[in-house]
Amino acid sequence: MASLRVRIGILGLAMMASVASPVTASAAATAPSPTVEEQRLDKAVPQEILRRSGFDDVAPELARELGSAHSYAQARRIVVHEGSALWRRAVDRVQGRGPAGGDLSRDDDRPLYWARLGLTRELRTWEPGFALSDAQRDALIEQLERTSRGQTDVRYPRGKGLRRILVTGFDPFTLDRDIRISNPSGATALALDGTVIRTAKGPARIETVVFPVRWQDFAQGTVERTLRRYLPKVDLFTTVSQGRVGRFDVERTNGAWRGGFPDNDNVSRTETVPVTDPASQPQWTTTTLPYREIVAADTGRFPVYDHTEVTEIPAGGTTAVVRPDGPTPGSTARAGGGGNYLSNEIAYRATLLRDRLGLHDTLPGGHVHTPVLQFGAGNTDPATGTVTDPEFVRNRLDIVAQVRAILSVAADAAFRK
Repeated sequence: MASLRVRIGILGLAMMASVASPVTASAAATAPSPTVEEQRLDKAVPQEILRRSGFDDVAPELARELGSAHSYAQARRIVVHEGSALWRRAVDRVQGRGPAGGDLSRDDDRPLYWARLGLTRELRTWEPGFALSDAQRDALIEQLERTSRGQTDVRYPRGKGLRRILVTGFDPFTLDRDIRISNPSGATALALDGTVIRTAKGPARIETVVFPVRWQDFAQGTVERTLRRYLPKVDLFTTVSQGRVGRFDVERTNGAWRGGFPDNDNVSRTETVPVTDPASQPQWTTTTLPYREIVAADTGRFPVYDHTEVTEIPAGGTTAVVRPDGPTPGSTARAGGGGNYLSNEIAYRATLLRDRLGLHDTLPGGHVHTPVLQFGAGNTDPATGTVTDPEFVRNRLDIVAQVRAILSVAADAAFRK
């Protein structure tokens, strides 16, 4: 009987403990593991970039804030605040406002990229003290992505005579090849956000956003969801990405095909670009940027080309062929001027959205490929090289300055009409 009473007592204590203890999210489901992209954070290069920019405090701050959250609504407010603060902090650093936070040059886009991954990893692996569904966690991550990419921060002041320009950039990519990589299109977005250029028709304000290098995000409509609200209100837009060595390209034609090159999560996709209403989907879209004027202008040290080449399967054919002067009638896309990776896809999606909104004849827009951002001579081996060098910084600054000059030429030409 004594042993029975002991067992009953232990059972009662256990039951009381289960009633008194709060139910955590981990009791119902284990928090997801970090993504392939997030796992690179633990390598030495990302940690050095974060430390030398002062952005190594971003993820710990979110962890502390989330530790005080007692509801989904509270967590959402924290996520929106921290995501927006990261974007503004990155823009301010690049544009020379506030402390540099370290000795890494201010023009660098990589602190934003790696700090954002620190935030998403904290949020993805967070185990709160309240029930959090998978759908709610996904919604929080989406809010963090959007706010930290400037996608909710586009602000065009009201006023007569002010033109509006929208520019997009990308995260670094091919990080398994060289984890030190920076993306000049992302650096351009940070450098130009909220700035004003002078045109023949008056001032034009530039607003920018940055997109991930992930197939799934594009399939889920991140480009259309972001740009749809802005395209009817702007006077010119340009999607920008890193392209070929030593040259700029204004891409004349964009194709509806994904070529399968791995993204930042090491995922491949080989298929027709997935869009809404595929029955009305064209194989090709075209730029409405004033490419002739852009190519003819002296915008910087890199040559600028009107790039017309595509790869197609001709009507009635089965084999892909390269067409130097653009697609032939009835052909099927296999690569646009910008290839068949996410550079081509953002150009295709943005210009298709322009056309579906009925803006083809009134809104100049298209894609510009920058030169590949290269390290200095002797710093080309990722295993032994440094994360930055003077030539690397000079190349990035020159590319950013030339994108700004290209936008000025495009605005002058387009607004004059």
